[in-house]
Amino acid sequence: MKYRSLGNSGLKVSEIGLGSWLTYGKSVGSKTAHECIHRAYEIGINFFDTANAYEGGKAEEVLGEALKAYSRSSYVVATKLFFPMGTGPNERGLSRKHIIEQCDASLKRLGLEYIDLYQCHRFDPEVPMEETLYALNDLISQGKILYAGVSEWSASQIEKAVGIRKQHLLRPIISNQPIYNMIERYIEEEVLPVCDQAGIGQIVFSPLAQGILTGKYKANAAKPLDSRAANDSTNMVINSYFRNDVLECVQKLEELALSQGITLSQLALAWILRKPGVSSAIIGASKPEQIDENVKAVDVDLNLETLEQIDNILEEIKGFSPLR
Repeated sequence: MKYRSLGNSGLKVSEIGLGSWLTYGKSVGSKTAHECIHRAYEIGINFFDTANAYEGGKAEEVLGEALKAYSRSSYVVATKLFFPMGTGPNERGLSRKHIIEQCDASLKRLGLEYIDLYQCHRFDPEVPMEETLYALNDLISQGKILYAGVSEWSASQIEKAVGIRKQHLLRPIISNQPIYNMIERYIEEEVLPVCDQAGIGQIVFSPLAQGILTGKYKANAAKPLDSRAANDSTNMVINSYFRNDVLECVQKLEELALSQGITLSQLALAWILRKPGVSSAIIGASKPEQIDENVKAVDVDLNLETLEQIDNILEEIKGFSPLR
C-alpha cells in the first residue's frame, strides 16, 4: 500500500480506502463485512469511511466492532453527518445542535473516543456557514474529532468556507469527498482547482461508478441477476449510468486495460490516483477478493500514450453527468 497526505494536513491515508455505503449493515452480512475490513487492514488500508445515515447507524456499528481488533493509532476513521437521523426538525442538517449530538452518537456507535475525520455529508443552505464551522472547530478543541471535511460541496461553497476559516482563525477544512470516476468528472472544472489552492485533499467515492467500471455490465444486455443494479431499483446513481453509449465506452476501456495486462477496475483506479489533488479513492467490497484486486491499482503507472487513449475513448461521452 502507498499513503498520501490528506490535503495540507499531516494525516496520512492509504491511496485506497474502504467504504461502507450500500454494503455494511445492509446487503453484506456482519461476518462478511468483518472479513472485508480485516482483509483491507491486513494489506495496508488504513482509511475507513462511513456515515451516520448509512443504514441508520448500523454501518458505523459494524465498522467499529471490526476495528476493535487493532491499535487505535493504526487506522483512520471518517464518518459524516447531514441526512435525517429522525423525524424531528433538528434531527438533520448542519446546525450546531445536530452536529454536536450526532458526533456523540457516532462515537458511541463506533465505540471510539475520537473520530479522525468528521465530514459534512452535504451543504446545508438553511444554516449559516459560520455556525457549522464554529461547531466543527469546537469539536476539534474538545478532542472529539481530529480533522474536519466536507462532501459534495460546490467550489463556491468551499471558497466561502475557506474565507470564513481564515477570517475567524478557525482550524482548516482538510478534505472534500466528491463523486469522481472516469464517467462522472464534474470536479475537474472548478472544485479541484479551488481545493488545490486551499490545500484541501479529495477523498473520492464511487471511483468504479458503482461497478460500472468493473466490466460486469454490457451494452445491449440484461443486468446480471446477482448484481447491485438488478436488485436496487431505488439507487438512482447506478441506474443513471445505464446508457448504451456509456456501456460501449466502458467496453473499450476494458479492452485497453486487458491490453495493458490489468483489469478495468485497476485501470479506473490508477486513472484517478494519477491526480495529485486526490488523497484516496474509496472502494466498496462485498468480498475480500475484490479488495485484493483493487489495491493493485496503486502500483499501476499509466504512461502518456495510455492516458491519451483513455482520453480519446472518454471523448465519446464528454459532458455526460449522471445526476447533474
